[in-house]
Amino acid sequence: MTSAIGEASTSKSMGFDKDDGSQVPQDKRMAAFQEDFNNDEPGEKYGRQMSETSLYATEEEEEEDEGNIQLGPQFTLKEQLEKDKDDESLRRWKEQLLGSVDINSVEETLEAEVKILSLSILSPGRADMILPIPEVGNPKGLWFTLKEGSRYSLKFTFRVTNNIVSGLRYTNTVWKTGVKVDSTKEMLGTFSPQAEAYTHQMPEETTPSGIFARGSYSARTKFIDDDNKCYLEINYTFDIRKDWQAT
Repeated sequence: MTSAIGEASTSKSMGFDKDDGSQVPQDKRMAAFQEDFNNDEPGEKYGRQMSETSLYATEEEEEEDEGNIQLGPQFTLKEQLEKDKDDESLRRWKEQLLGSVDINSVEETLEAEVKILSLSILSPGRADMILPIPEVGNPKGLWFTLKEGSRYSLKFTFRVTNNIVSGLRYTNTVWKTGVKVDSTKEMLGTFSPQAEAYTHQMPEETTPSGIFARGSYSARTKFIDDDNKCYLEINYTFDIRKDWQAT
């Protein structure tokens, strides 16, 4: 498997802040991605608490800082290369992004497709915990259990087809007894279509510990691009306990 093209960057640096609603031309979008291609800032993670009237937040509450940018028209891969053939810098960046992709074998499709192939939880000294991804709907019952005070990270693989996916990002929101206790956003980057899967590993974290940390949590994970197209959404529950679940 190949690693992700480009380094992770914060959502602010990729232009997810609110703007005046004006349309962003395709050339400026690609130039922005070219700048981000060399940016090696870490992804953004933050936490806050708020009351919820239901188990999961509404789309408006969870994505209050998204959906305000009106992006320019989309182009197929061939159209994008033809459009920028006179811009040497942008053309070379696109060629580097596309790598060994055979343009003639790619479908003339505007929409990129991203399929999440696997999700795993890694913890030092333990075998990888592979999480089953439902073909339809959400996991039934408890999806996984974490030990309090343990170090862990999330690893996932995905495949991109049809077109370049721009600004792919991972979001995860966690609630405990209806109160939002954690929210994570990670910009993954811009990826070209290829047969081989990409892999990405999130920064290592440590689960909270203590009597108030233990218990059941509900969460929502999403993979979204900068057009706010959602490629996977999973609503699930997990536990934090004194020890790992027996296998």
